[in-house]
Amino acid sequence: MPYTFKLALRHLLSTPGQTVLLMLGVAVGVSVFVFMSALIGGLATLLTLRTVGNIPHITMEMAERDPEQVVPGRNVQVVVQKDLSRREQIAVWEPAVAMVEATEGVVAVSPQIRGSAFVQRGQAIAPVGVIGVQPDKISAIVDIEGALVSGTAVLSPDTVLIGRTLADDLGLRTGQVVVVRSDRGRERSFRIGGIFSLGISTADRQALYMNFRTARALFDLPSGISRIEIKVSPPAAAPQIAARLRRATGLKTQPWTEENAQLFEALDAQGRTGTIVKTFALITVVIGIASAMLLSIVRRRSEIGIMRAVGASQRFVLGIFVIEGTLIGAIGAMAGALLAWLALIPFPPLEAVEGGGLPVDRAQGDYLVAILLTTVASAIASVISAQRATRIDPVEAIGA
Repeated sequence: MPYTFKLALRHLLSTPGQTVLLMLGVAVGVSVFVFMSALIGGLATLLTLRTVGNIPHITMEMAERDPEQVVPGRNVQVVVQKDLSRREQIAVWEPAVAMVEATEGVVAVSPQIRGSAFVQRGQAIAPVGVIGVQPDKISAIVDIEGALVSGTAVLSPDTVLIGRTLADDLGLRTGQVVVVRSDRGRERSFRIGGIFSLGISTADRQALYMNFRTARALFDLPSGISRIEIKVSPPAAAPQIAARLRRATGLKTQPWTEENAQLFEALDAQGRTGTIVKTFALITVVIGIASAMLLSIVRRRSEIGIMRAVGASQRFVLGIFVIEGTLIGAIGAMAGALLAWLALIPFPPLEAVEGGGLPVDRAQGDYLVAILLTTVASAIASVISAQRATRIDPVEAIGA
């Protein structure tokens, strides 16, 4: 085996220009493979972050009541009329929140009181969706603190936080006083404690955050809550965690994936496209190595004939060319992975990617996969090509 390796290495060094050119071709193919992996993985991660960054991964609400048959019989029609005067609420919510917080994969939990209201400033009135949150969980689900453009995120009983679009529509600034009137007919004056901009038009125009206890009084909910919002890690695990919580609590749980099915279809299609591109890059590498081995075999017919004439076995000849092809693939793959890694360094992290920028994630480059696949594929291509060398007749080769 050492002599076979030594002879294969001498063959490669005897034509350095051809060897370097082959390795360069392999390196280019591997670089394309790595770059596509980093780009496709980064794009999927960025789309997921942009989609779920400021929304709950799971929402829990009171389960809707299904109609039940009171009188047995086939000819009985069962209907249920929703009582619009009653507000759906989770009456016993503290144990549910404690159970959710203890669930594996859950990273943030926020019990909330929600309702519709109107904000009035002088003669200007605008509808809003009120979100009552506990002051220490103001940024547990939505990063309100990071989205503030003025004021603070401190939620005292007499302050509210509103979106920038709503503030512009009503001509409001931090420190000014507005009247909030709930759909229960209760109203109260509040001071604008802060103005945020989430980049989501509906939230910036209609969302209003207030203290949890203040919202309880404003919407006449003495004990219950409207919903529980949850964040999990990773976000893709939301359906499985939601199913566990549904079985454990009996509440209606909805993962974010149900409302973003089209995003998953797009990501799946994008992933398949990327796999096709990477496969063609690998096929190009394999074809190049196989062609080079065939040319090398044709050029060395006389050498192969001499080796066979002096007693070299078919296995020995096969090993020489397999080692040559494997070395070309392995060294070229490592060089390509290194070049791709260096080329991806200037790209900013996904969190800093601006509009129009390439969302390249260097960590998802599949460097090791590219090296292993290319090396194995090169060895296979070399075996296929070297089979021809083992079938060369020594007498014909020497005579030619």
